[in-house]
Amino acid sequence: MGAVKYLLDTHTFLWATRYDKRLSNESLKIIEDANVPIFVSAVSAYEITYKHQLGKLPGYAHVAENYFDVLERLGVNELSISARHAHFAGKFEWAHRDPFDRLLVA
Repeated sequence: MGAVKYLLDTHTFLWATRYDKRLSNESLKIIEDANVPIFVSAVSAYEITYKHQLGKLPGYAHVAENYFDVLERLGVNELSISARHAHFAGKFEWAHRDPFDRLLVA
């Protein structure tokens, strides 16, 4: 079995950019460990930029405007989404209505 990989949701990624106190010590240790593969979905790039444009992410302009530099600084890998992921997210039988979360789960 391969190494454990982690996918950060959008808020966890944003919190990691600031070492926010909402991150548990365990989560912070995992994110800071260069030997642990950490991913952020393309969905998060869209969500951050979109919500920043709407004024819903005050204080995160730097992340929205310098997204790829922030990924590199944190040592986080991009995770692409495909049409297959989008199709699955649309069919997903889950009452959760947030389209960003549905794509992250897919």
